[in-house]
Amino acid sequence: MKTVLIVEDDLINARVFSKILTKRGGLEVKHTENVDEVMQIAQAGEVDIILMDVSLSRSVYLGKSVDGIKITQMLKSDPHTATLPIILVTAHAMEGDRENFLKQSGADGYISKPVIDHQQFVDQILALLPKDDH
Repeated sequence: MKTVLIVEDDLINARVFSKILTKRGGLEVKHTENVDEVMQIAQAGEVDIILMDVSLSRSVYLGKSVDGIKITQMLKSDPHTATLPIILVTAHAMEGDRENFLKQSGADGYISKPVIDHQQFVDQILALLPKDDH
């Protein structure tokens, strides 16, 4: 079973995403907003894809405030985690943000909140999951 890591500082959003992904997507879900945990989980290969909230209000790494863009950049620049698919999730979707965020971060996808179409949300995530090599 594939596992999604939800990096989200709003517990209600995290719960909603979690429910949609387990019920509709048949996926395992982990959740944390702790950047050290995110890095450890990613480097240990415990997840297949990450849903990354862009605006993490409380996340700190090595003493500095970091947002989802910065965490994505760190993961994408590490050879161990560079191929891990990351989807940015944000409520601040202005015209042009999507392209900017994707370009800045190196993320693989982008979803705006609130998530209205649950099936589309699941499909977007499933589409980016690494295919099993049989």
